[in-house]
Amino acid sequence: MTAFSPETQVAIARVRDEVAALHAELVRSGLVVWTGGNVSGRVPGADLFVIKPSGVSYDDLDASSMILCTLDGEVVPNTPGSDRSPSSDTAAHAYVYREMPEVGGVVHTHSTYATAWAARAEAIPCVLTAMADEFGGEIPVGPFAIIGDDSIGRGIVDTLRGHRSRAVLMRNHGPFTIGRDARDAVKAAVMLEDVARTVHIARQLGDPLPIEPAAIDALFDRYQNVYGQPTSAGAAR
Repeated sequence: MTAFSPETQVAIARVRDEVAALHAELVRSGLVVWTGGNVSGRVPGADLFVIKPSGVSYDDLDASSMILCTLDGEVVPNTPGSDRSPSSDTAAHAYVYREMPEVGGVVHTHSTYATAWAARAEAIPCVLTAMADEFGGEIPVGPFAIIGDDSIGRGIVDTLRGHRSRAVLMRNHGPFTIGRDARDAVKAAVMLEDVARTVHIARQLGDPLPIEPAAIDALFDRYQNVYGQPTSAGAAR
């Protein structure tokens, strides 16, 4: 067994539990089929992350089957799950973690509506207040990249760095989302599919009306900094 400090061991165990449980959220929200898709989570305080194994049924995933990797995408030997192959997207996740230290979670799905937009290489326009709240504008399109190395990760970083969106539509492939932790990235994936579906339906009825940039800014600021926060009176209670 690889030696880690007690604090790191606790952090690894916590992320293993969370990442394993969050894969069930992808299934519950209808974002994945068969064994496609994955969630990963950074281990706080360590240059490590946890990701799902490749080709394993979602019903068979648990904390012990999650795979611990370095930020170079290498499996940490002699740790639970290290006898399996990690997700084929591991190099992409690792690149995101290396290049974007603020990111604590990465999710990839092939959810139907978001992937349909990716197949068209078309950004989802910001025509819903929910989009302004969650993503701060349109959902951008990333470049086409072949799976297997860090090319997809490079496309994710190049597209999202400096962008308020926590989601990117990788062309001809599907959506990736990022978050402050794995749960936050899963939330972004769920919200992305919801707005992708709604905007698609709206376009069947006509041309959706864009939201003014100033209103998008105001909505994003409120949702990110005010929504769900206790009031001064509530904080005093």
